[in-house]
Amino acid sequence: MIRTRFAPSPNGPLHLGHAYAAMVAHDLARAKGGKFRLRIEDIDGERSRPEFVEEFFRDLEWLGLGWDGDVQFQSRRLADYAEAGERLKAMGLLYPCRCTRAEIAAAATAMGPDGPVYPGTCRHRPAGSDGDIRGAAWRLDVARALDLTGPLAWTDERAGPQRAQPEIFGDVVLLRKDLPASYHLAATLDDAADGITLVTRGMDLFPASHVHRLLQALLGLPVPAWHHHPLLVEPDGRKLAKRRGAPSLGDRRRAGEDGKGIVEALRQGRFPAGISLSEGLDQIP
Repeated sequence: MIRTRFAPSPNGPLHLGHAYAAMVAHDLARAKGGKFRLRIEDIDGERSRPEFVEEFFRDLEWLGLGWDGDVQFQSRRLADYAEAGERLKAMGLLYPCRCTRAEIAAAATAMGPDGPVYPGTCRHRPAGSDGDIRGAAWRLDVARALDLTGPLAWTDERAGPQRAQPEIFGDVVLLRKDLPASYHLAATLDDAADGITLVTRGMDLFPASHVHRLLQALLGLPVPAWHHHPLLVEPDGRKLAKRRGAPSLGDRRRAGEDGKGIVEALRQGRFPAGISLSEGLDQIP
């Protein structure tokens, strides 16, 4: 049975871009008689606010996008992230790193999907004392990991078969010094734990799936299919964002707008003035 999920972070209100993402996941599941799950990605420290979670519930119900089963919370899975991190350390695949963003930018010789590619400064340094390790981020030695797994592939429903290329990110951080886990590690473990068979997300996250496929191979996790959908963008081509003041669903709900009507308009490709749909095909490596 197909299982999809919508996984917002409670660091701000939902907007029309979130409604589109939730609709895609919901409709793909419903079209095949499957399940649509809801997960709250709430491990972002003080930025995660519980009052937004309640708003999310009301917004989705107002949109007519009902979910199946219990809501899952990342904050209840911290032990799982720690255990996976220890497994990867035991395999000799993680190393501590104290480099700052400025240091990485100054030393980098290539650009990746997230900006300057980490140049491997700390890859061969001794771990040092416990005090030195404490407070460091832990990076995945991607080259060594690929030596263990060999070539990997994954499939996107829209873009077709893909060869996994996690090296485009360099040695990514999996255990952050300020959070329990990176997006890469947490999302990969969560999707496996929730039995997600079709991972839906925006085209801006297409490159991340290369890393997630590698983590699935290393940790012995099931491999889903992916569906990277277009993004709603502003006139300047940037995707809708909370930090730039995209109108919230909550405000529209309280103003008496028809939530189900909004979703039906999205299904038909009708968007508010100034908003359009971008394929984001430039995100494919």
